[in-house]
Amino acid sequence: MKDQFPFAVARVTRRWSKLLDERLKELGVTQARWTTMVYLQKGGEGLTQRELANLMAIENPTLVRLLDSLEGQNLIERRPCQKDRRARRLHLTPSGEAFMDDLNSRADTLREEMLEGVSDDDLAIAMSVFNRIMINGDQLQNR
Repeated sequence: MKDQFPFAVARVTRRWSKLLDERLKELGVTQARWTTMVYLQKGGEGLTQRELANLMAIENPTLVRLLDSLEGQNLIERRPCQKDRRARRLHLTPSGEAFMDDLNSRADTLREEMLEGVSDDDLAIAMSVFNRIMINGDQLQNR
């Protein structure tokens, strides 16, 4: 059973991403772009590019291309950082906020559909297991 666990998690993650991507396709953003928007919203607006890259665990040049395209779609804006003139802070535009409202609504619906038949108790156990695995992973990473 333990040997199948990582593959099961990966399958669920891929299925979630694929289904959400299909539901967001008409909004004109790729999975990489909407994922960036989610990290920006969840990480807190006003992050620097470096902070967002670290949060997403991707290289800064990769992120810069994503941010350029999101800025071109008027979904985000880069504002000067008061403390560091070289840095820019990232913020959602009004269009970006509307986009995220739509994305979150569609994600909520998908989440409810995918969790149909899963009890709150089972979900709490699964979340506890995932949290323990993440703690173990963090400890391994920090060795």
